[in-house]
Amino acid sequence: MAQERAILVGLDLKGRRSAASREADYTAEESLEELAALAKSAGAEVLDRVLQCRERPDAATLIGAGKTEEVAGLAEGAEAGVVIFDHDLTPTQLRNLERRFARKVIDRTQLILDIFARRARTREGQLQVELAQLNYLLPRLAGRGVEMSRLGGGIGTRGPGETQLETDRRRLFRRIRKVEKDLEAVRASRGIQRRKRQAVPLATAALVGYTNAGKSTLFNRLSGAAVLADARLFATLDPTVRSVLLPSRRRVLLSDTVGFIRNLPVTLVEAFRATLEEVRQAALLLHVADASSPHAAQQMAHVRKVLSEIGAGEAPQVLVLNKTDLVEAAGEGLEALGQRLLAGAELHSRAAAVSARTGQGLKRLLELVDEVLSVDPVSAATFCFPFREGAEIHLLYEHGRVTSRRYEGERSIIEAQAPESLKRRLARFLASSAG
Repeated sequence: MAQERAILVGLDLKGRRSAASREADYTAEESLEELAALAKSAGAEVLDRVLQCRERPDAATLIGAGKTEEVAGLAEGAEAGVVIFDHDLTPTQLRNLERRFARKVIDRTQLILDIFARRARTREGQLQVELAQLNYLLPRLAGRGVEMSRLGGGIGTRGPGETQLETDRRRLFRRIRKVEKDLEAVRASRGIQRRKRQAVPLATAALVGYTNAGKSTLFNRLSGAAVLADARLFATLDPTVRSVLLPSRRRVLLSDTVGFIRNLPVTLVEAFRATLEEVRQAALLLHVADASSPHAAQQMAHVRKVLSEIGAGEAPQVLVLNKTDLVEAAGEGLEALGQRLLAGAELHSRAAAVSARTGQGLKRLLELVDEVLSVDPVSAATFCFPFREGAEIHLLYEHGRVTSRRYEGERSIIEAQAPESLKRRLARFLASSAG
């Protein structure tokens, strides 16, 4: 299949950000560079890049009439098939740009959604991506050009375009409801699998990090799995869980999850909430950072932001500075690298420098994981179980020491000495605890 030829367009809003904000985030040029990497991951050939500087976005075209004409000429001369914008476009902007360019126009969110659609392999992943795409498309139906203007009206109607718009909306609503129903069934199945894993109280750790930080390569190294790992962004979407042996001879369950990125579409965060459940329920997060990236500090900040948004910001973390073989090749010492990246990262009091590609530093990383997960204190706790929760009650009897049990109505009140890992798994039944 031939590569699509693409022109990239970015917008630098001068004077809209403070100096401190500009230092903490990507510049417009760096953001456009990341967009190029996204476009290549989607299979596009980047022909040219255009960066427009304005005080504020243009309501009609985002970049203004003059720059729109320039991009139109550039796209026509280069015979580009698609123009990709590094900003989300409103329905009006999308319609105006498609009409002027006479070719496909997509924005950053649509590009990310397309990459996710290409990479999803499991039924759950495919449903999650489709739901995100439908929810993104729904408010933009009125903004589509020829693509969504199939005439379907007739005599006595208010207008063929409006009638077709309502038809498209109803069709989308029906499809969204169908996908949501199918996805709930898949999520229920994943929940059963998760509970089965929790029936054996092993500590759990999740790999998190910016996309293309090397999480899947590290996962394969640690677990002996064969998860797809390459240099493309979002190469891995579907979560995988494997057992890893620690130096203490204990085992820990390790999960590999989808990578994060700046401005990750809200529709994707919501659609992938079942996948991110592996992150929320993990006893330890291994935050993998690409130490060779000049934007490593900013990428780490974005990951911490997303973790906070999904309710995992307070979880214990170990910072994994990956790709140190590339850092050493560039001449930067690991000590200087650590000081540069750990500045302002209060949560990362523990860190390991590794190379997932060569295996360097993995022994120290496993020792750190062992140290963090070694303490599983046993303490007194009171649990309140509905009678139907027989499996959870059995789990408490099998891995805790029950000291008393009484009944109140349709509930069973059980006092027990339970390890911390078991209490986390039965947290929703925990009535009170004592040290």
